[in-house]
Amino acid sequence: MRALIQRVERAEVRSSGESVASIGTGVVVFVGVGHGDDEATADALARRIVELRVFRDEAGKTNRSILEVAGGALVVSQFTLFADTSRGRRPGFTDAAPPDLAERLYERVAARLSEAGVEPVGTGIFGAEMAVELVNDGPFTLWLDTAAR
Repeated sequence: MRALIQRVERAEVRSSGESVASIGTGVVVFVGVGHGDDEATADALARRIVELRVFRDEAGKTNRSILEVAGGALVVSQFTLFADTSRGRRPGFTDAAPPDLAERLYERVAARLSEAGVEPVGTGIFGAEMAVELVNDGPFTLWLDTAAR
């Protein structure tokens, strides 16, 4: 699995002009699922997100987790994180998992974040065209790839 994580002041996802979910302080997590990913991979990714110390403490150091700042998470499925851009001008997406697996694991990541105490946890609509609006705090953006562990 791959995740692009952005620390935000606020974020919202819209589809067909309607607000689907929004958060204040927290993280936006764009999640991509690959062929070899499974439930254990999703659980590990969620645990890693919860444990990341990416929020400022009193001294301005990034020493606090999302739980310590009572932050929310907006989780959005994004198969394009598995894009292959090594040839030509059009990205290929054959490394992305099939929709049934991708949806199940993306939803599992969101559920595990909620179970860990992250509140609120909002999601986009799997497979839908969405507009994601966010105010990146920092800016602070991280890339996690479970295959790299």
